[in-house]
Amino acid sequence: MMSPEGYASARTMPAVIKGERAPGLTLVEKPIPSPAPDELLIKVRATSICGTDLHIYNWDSWAQGAIKPPVTLGHEFCGDVVEVGKDVKSFRNGDYVAAESHIYCGQCFQCRTGNRHICENEVIIGLARDGAFADYVTLPERCAWKTDRALPPHIATLQEPLGNSVHATLAGDVSRKKVVVFGCGPTGLFAVAIARLCGAAMVIAIDVNPFRLELARKMGAQHTLNAKQTNVVEAVMDLTQGRGGEVVLEMSGSPQAIQDGLRLLSRGGDFRFFGVPSDRVTLDIARDVIFKGAHIRGVVGRRIFETWFDTKALLEAGLDLNPLVTHRLPLRDFTRAFDLFKEGNCGKIVLYPQKVEE
Repeated sequence: MMSPEGYASARTMPAVIKGERAPGLTLVEKPIPSPAPDELLIKVRATSICGTDLHIYNWDSWAQGAIKPPVTLGHEFCGDVVEVGKDVKSFRNGDYVAAESHIYCGQCFQCRTGNRHICENEVIIGLARDGAFADYVTLPERCAWKTDRALPPHIATLQEPLGNSVHATLAGDVSRKKVVVFGCGPTGLFAVAIARLCGAAMVIAIDVNPFRLELARKMGAQHTLNAKQTNVVEAVMDLTQGRGGEVVLEMSGSPQAIQDGLRLLSRGGDFRFFGVPSDRVTLDIARDVIFKGAHIRGVVGRRIFETWFDTKALLEAGLDLNPLVTHRLPLRDFTRAFDLFKEGNCGKIVLYPQKVEE
């Protein structure tokens, strides 16, 4: 068994947990977990904050129904395998891996019909079992993804969230289409870059944050609209000669964005829901869906492992994620990281459990 510095003698580790049913998170000391027979023990090199983590941090209505404290957060990560369970066949100590965070059962109807990403018995890392906001994390072998060492940790940890955007953006054709992206958080910014790389005729990015709109321009959006300053429905209609967006990617979860996105969707257009609203949303289904002949799709997670191969191909084709990584912080500075995330003046925030890597 490989023994990185400190691992052989350490018995506990710092971890950031949702300890109680209230806003905020707590830094605690926890025992280093032991891998089950079919699991890997991974020393976390880097982890990153997701919008789902912010829902949990804020303890909104969605989080209150989805999370049962105590649990260690963190489902986006990469690291090195330091121990393997006795039944593990395809990995060995020293492998560099990222994680498919949706742990699928492999036996239910969905798993056996090619839809493991919506497994009926799924368990999500960092939500229903301990995650990677810690020095070490366990992961079933079937959910580990061998990663090229050419990807530095601050990029390798982004493969999981990038996969969400790959799945959403490529759930239908975007080439030659006018694509509208609502929400310029990381998943929306990923979507902007993917749509451009895959041949979209026009990419329009919409947000309320000037910092993130500038990031959208860096990632390839030809047009950016501030929803606080512009009637986005009218603006998109003007930009598309009155036709509207042929593909709308709703990555924000904002009720207003959802309503505006359906309003500006073209006739016969393709609307893809990815952002998670904090509460119920009222829609005009007759006007904006039925009489438009709209195609509506909900997107969750990544198609396992089809999306991972697509993600790998896009990275190899030159998809550059570096402009999106605006902050790299020690895990212990998680409160500062979440404050930055809530303020919105950031792209992707990468956290390092051991030391900040260049």
